[in-house]
Amino acid sequence: MAPDDALHPHTRLAHAGCVVDPATGAVVASPVFATTFERGADGEYAGGHVYSRTSNPTRALLETTLADLESGAGAACFASGMAASYAVFTALPTGAHVVLPDDVYFNVRRLFDTVLAGRLTYTSADLSQPGALEAAFRPETALVWVETPSNPLLRVTDIAETARVAHAHGARVAVDGTWTTPLLQRPLALGADLVVHSLTKYLAGHSDVLGGAVIAREANGVFETIRAFQGTAGPVLDPFSSWLTLRGMRTLAVRLERACATAEALAVFLDGHGRVAAVHYPGLASHAGHAVARAQMAHAGAMLSFEVDGGEPAARAVANALTVFRQATSLGGTESLVEHRASVEGPDTRSPAGLLRVSVGLEHAGDLVADLERALA
Repeated sequence: MAPDDALHPHTRLAHAGCVVDPATGAVVASPVFATTFERGADGEYAGGHVYSRTSNPTRALLETTLADLESGAGAACFASGMAASYAVFTALPTGAHVVLPDDVYFNVRRLFDTVLAGRLTYTSADLSQPGALEAAFRPETALVWVETPSNPLLRVTDIAETARVAHAHGARVAVDGTWTTPLLQRPLALGADLVVHSLTKYLAGHSDVLGGAVIAREANGVFETIRAFQGTAGPVLDPFSSWLTLRGMRTLAVRLERACATAEALAVFLDGHGRVAAVHYPGLASHAGHAVARAQMAHAGAMLSFEVDGGEPAARAVANALTVFRQATSLGGTESLVEHRASVEGPDTRSPAGLLRVSVGLEHAGDLVADLERALA
């Protein structure tokens, strides 16, 4: 068989977790649930594992698979996407400053306003705008956190340019790759230092796993600190969730291809509808970040949002009228989801009142278009 780096990512995904068991010949690795491992008479651990908080064979297989897909030096898996994000922030020195997008996943901002308050500071900036990042830097800035496309307005940030500016100031760049997966965007190849994924979403892909991961371009001090936090504090991904994620990843390429094609069709439909005030989808030529998205993404993705004329009452009425879409918080599963972001986020939301966020699943595109058409009518 050819070396992994000679194979197309689709092929590598199809083989995710498919390590032949030398004892049985099984072509798919079984999950290893053991919490502790035997020590030999010489005091060494022949299998390389001591205790499942610090390392586990199934989690290790997922981590090496993710590092390979992102062309990274190492990966660390956590119990959720937010735990993975928190691990990155805990690797920063006390008093460090972070630049966040002004359109950032609301739980990241909440983390800084609550758990991290007093230890780290942050500035919000529209990183999709030239010059905004430069203006946000301080002498103590240690990290730039990037979401592209952003959540929920799908603003597009130039990763290569962000990395250039950040590195010139001695800061690192971490990119939340949850919406794009390694198939649609390659942040490490564009100069980012870290990629964070909520495995809960596209990588596991079936709305039945909670998990997160951090992948590093270099196994430097920051990643070593993240790895130490993983093993010492213990917010690790359990073996069964690791195994389910590997199983889900084997169909990522075909799932994403269908979902992206349908999302593009929905965006075009919504863009031409009289009751829709705005459509946020970088695959549309009218989108402000369309050119950057085309340059750094293989496809505009399977996420979009749109604003309904009439504000919150009208948007919630449309969501309530949908029958094929499910009203639920999350994304990346086989089912299409819709949610009114402002009401989900609460009183400190920055989402437009009339905005509905859509995660496109694997249903037939015609059924989803018809569902939206009925609801908007």
